[in-house]
Amino acid sequence: MKALCWEGVNEVAVEQVPDPQLLNAQDAIVRVRRSVTCGSDLHLLGGYIPFMKQGDVLGHEFLGEVVEVGSEVRKHKVGDRVVVCSFVSCGRCWFCEQGLFSCCDNGNTNPAITETLWGFAPGGCYGYSHALGGLAGSHAEYIRVPFADQGAFAVPDGVSDERALFASDAAPTGWMGADMAGIRPDDVVAVWGCGGVGQMAARAAMLLGAGRVIVIDRFDYRLQMAERVLGVETLNYERTDVGAELLERSGGRGPDVCIEAVGMEAHSPGPQFIYDQIKQQLRIESDRSIAVRDAIYNCRKGGSVFILGVFGGLVDKFPLGAVMNKGLTIRSAQQHGQRYIPMLLERMARDELITEHLATHVMPLSEAPRGYDLFKNKKEDCVRAVFTP
Repeated sequence: MKALCWEGVNEVAVEQVPDPQLLNAQDAIVRVRRSVTCGSDLHLLGGYIPFMKQGDVLGHEFLGEVVEVGSEVRKHKVGDRVVVCSFVSCGRCWFCEQGLFSCCDNGNTNPAITETLWGFAPGGCYGYSHALGGLAGSHAEYIRVPFADQGAFAVPDGVSDERALFASDAAPTGWMGADMAGIRPDDVVAVWGCGGVGQMAARAAMLLGAGRVIVIDRFDYRLQMAERVLGVETLNYERTDVGAELLERSGGRGPDVCIEAVGMEAHSPGPQFIYDQIKQQLRIESDRSIAVRDAIYNCRKGGSVFILGVFGGLVDKFPLGAVMNKGLTIRSAQQHGQRYIPMLLERMARDELITEHLATHVMPLSEAPRGYDLFKNKKEDCVRAVFTP
């Protein structure tokens, strides 16, 4: 079959790779109908997560049709249209029983790397390096889905592929950030990052009752999309004093909840960006935490900060003094999608959650290298590139 493979730093190509096979009784094979780029994939392309091997298949956000099931699969049959959570979890370990699905003890079959890096291994993630299981990704014609009864979800008949696709990762990730940040009615919420996850976090905040939702980014086309489709307030940090604006819009206190949806390659117009970029390129630090720092500094005293962006290792100049002395609550996680996806599909069916606007560029899998070029380099106002094998 054809698949988009990682060939080296900033090099991808569509290659012929072996068809997936059932390896366990709880597996399913899914024919991919839609697969989409994600900002966290760019960390893999750039070499910032150094556990990729040449020929690894990329992609973790997808929707498709079941074509084969293992003998112990009970919830799905051949022909079912399913959206699959990007994180693999068994549904039976202690962490899954607590609803901490991305912390699953059994989803990552190659835990040694992350046990060394972080003390414990999280679950596995499709197409996201050998640190998270070495699983083949979704930018392919077919994909093996382990623990299919836990990770695959039937799509309601009235929900289009284009909408349901984002229930795989962007929507549950954004919803998790808003939910676990503890948003209360009438809260002022600030979201750093206006890509797919940031927009979904903003929409979730609105549906959870926030009084004001303010999204911060530097790309006008993304900010205008969020204003037009979601009805949120926006700030361009290259043109505005974000701190002053957030104080003005929150009664002088600062936002009650700050959600960081940028990750390890955050940008800033100030000298801190040059400092962090040089240290990252020299591998003196692994991640640029500029957006996290901004969220911490601007959050009100006693407020909540949720880190949604992907980070891989160590950061410099982390403002621990601000966290402690302001009495902030800091939370973070990879997405516990199995907790949220059924509810999100129901909201999609009721038109409460609209996501298809994120798919600004739809193209055949054969054009996936061009799609990643558009997505990575912000060409043609690309928010997300979707591939149709």
